[in-house]
Amino acid sequence: MGNAENVSKATASRMPAYLRYLKGEAGKGVGYVSSSAIATALGVSAVGVRKDLALVSSLPGKPRLGFEVVRLIEDIEKFLGYHRWANAVIIGAGGLGRAILAYEGFENYGIHVIAAFDASPAKVGSVGGKPVYPMDRLADIAARHLVKTAILTVPRGAAQEACDAAIAAGITAILNFAPVYLNVPDGVTVQYEDLAVSLAALCGAGTEDR
Repeated sequence: MGNAENVSKATASRMPAYLRYLKGEAGKGVGYVSSSAIATALGVSAVGVRKDLALVSSLPGKPRLGFEVVRLIEDIEKFLGYHRWANAVIIGAGGLGRAILAYEGFENYGIHVIAAFDASPAKVGSVGGKPVYPMDRLADIAARHLVKTAILTVPRGAAQEACDAAIAAGITAILNFAPVYLNVPDGVTVQYEDLAVSLAALCGAGTEDR
């Protein structure tokens, strides 16, 4: 396999898309796939795909056949760490939080979203068979299940408080959907997801195409 230390963040960010495509092909019974086929399906450069896959694949592609699909899936999953199962929690059991809690696709990537937490007693219960706990259970559950990742789906005004509670519970990686930047100590990673910005960018791209 290529030297993972040399893989850029941009390359790493493309790997999940490759993985989704490859799993779809595997489900169809496809044994081999070329970098050009992947590029065409995803709308990216074939040269870029070849460079990306060369960094993570344990075997080179075969002439006229391409990469072995099952083997390449294993290589990408290993690179992304999907062979190491990780537990995550959601803080904020409103509409978005409950939708994420019920989503089953995380399991395909080695992630167990085990529970949600909310400050409102009215939201405590379960969603899709997964529990929604009050916030005062966060530290206990996180410690018991070795949770290091939290998804914040709380309103803007509650985001910093929720972030602080997550950090106090030992969580070191946060995916934040609230439209606000968070103050975190060194050693804590925050990734921001703004659905409004993403939708605006998509609408803008669609306007340019017309």
